Amino acid sequence: MVRSIPVFILAVIFLAAVNIPAFAAPSTTDQIRAVLQAQQEAWNRGDIDGFMNGYARARSTTFVSEDTVTLGWQTVRDRYKKKYSDREKMGALTFSDLEITPLGRDAAIALGRWKLKRSKDEPHGRFTLIFRRNAEGWRIVHDHTSAAR
Repeated sequence: MVRSIPVFILAVIFLAAVNIPAFAAPSTTDQIRAVLQAQQEAWNRGDIDGFMNGYARARSTTFVSEDTVTLGWQTVRDRYKKKYSDREKMGALTFSDLEITPLGRDAAIALGRWKLKRSKDEPHGRFTLIFRRNAEGWRIVHDHTSAAR
């Protein structure tokens, strides 16, 4: 009987350990939402460089808007800096209606809406983003953004 007590205690410890939830890494969707949230917060601080941290720092990073294709992280950054040269032009950014679909271990697509609230207008539209996971984490490699009329 004395020998069965340690076995019983070990069995109780094992069963308790099995029921402890394992540390769950954030899902792909959660990680991408975090990138977009960080971009929105950076924009709303007037921090275009912080906003650009959501993009892959690559020459192949692509931004499509209207009838223009802009290639390269630096070129995309320069475009944002020129188009949104002050806080009034930047306004307050909101992303909504996000749908994130993983396309594999290292790729995903995000569909959503964007809106700028400014003193004189409220431009808005849709975006489709292709994300790739790289050494820095999930980053946008292709951004196709359109404005509503």
